[in-house]
Amino acid sequence: MSHAIAVCHGAFGRAALYELDRTITTHAHREGHLVFYVGGDAASLMVHNARSDLTPGHAVAVSPWEPHSFHVPDGRINICLVLYIKPMWFLENSDMAEFSLSFGRSRLTLNQRQRELLTRITVLLMGNENAMAFDELLFTLTQECFSLSWDQRHGRRPSALRRFSDFRVRRSLRLIQEKVGEEMPIDEVARSVGLSRPHFFKLFKQFMGVTPNVYINTLRSENAISDLLSTPKSVTDIAFDLGFSSQASFTRFFSSNVGIAPSEYRRVAHVTSGAFPMMGDRTRLSGMPPSPRPN
Repeated sequence: MSHAIAVCHGAFGRAALYELDRTITTHAHREGHLVFYVGGDAASLMVHNARSDLTPGHAVAVSPWEPHSFHVPDGRINICLVLYIKPMWFLENSDMAEFSLSFGRSRLTLNQRQRELLTRITVLLMGNENAMAFDELLFTLTQECFSLSWDQRHGRRPSALRRFSDFRVRRSLRLIQEKVGEEMPIDEVARSVGLSRPHFFKLFKQFMGVTPNVYINTLRSENAISDLLSTPKSVTDIAFDLGFSSQASFTRFFSSNVGIAPSEYRRVAHVTSGAFPMMGDRTRLSGMPPSPRPN
């Protein structure tokens, strides 16, 4: 059964050491996402329908709002370090990315220095100590992976982040955020912004990079994690507040989108200064879609 070995939330975002033996369904994050092989069997990620293998000496990079899924062969177990990097934290501390935390490619081959950084971060995460050193090492590894993702493509880094150009999509985002805990048929959202369902899906995916359903699932996951770690609410109360009919249905949702059960996440996670709010200012870069990757 999949479980978390260690989880830490901080100003940078969150870091988790997972032991996974099952698929994590297609989902997305507003954070930049780095997945590193640590041990066990090989796994793979599907990022925008392209497969990236997670094997010794390699990592997989996923830009904010890129749809992706995680796959482990039946009967196998993969141990991985997973980073969720807040774009604004990275941009405010880095001179390498001017506008977005958008990676140039998904699969990265790590050099000796990067593998050593990975080992040190993993040890600190498991020991739950020396937060300052942990943050510094995590930033260094993220910055090197960002640079590596572009150097391997010999491509140009994005000069600007693609912005929304349709007010109806912006209105739909505000509506979805306000009603994340309510029953919210997509048809109703589309009508509220003056669009047919097919046109709404097309525009939404064009500008967010994910479907409305995946976006709603992201918000539900974020709110669930925030409630688990920053409130005394029971798992059942969190489930009902987010619009689930039962604790069981919420647990299935959380496990398939986050990788482990909500009760275990609450038990294992460690929270440091600046961890909340998780989502930050939704009007800033953290809520925007990534710039397109070069062909």
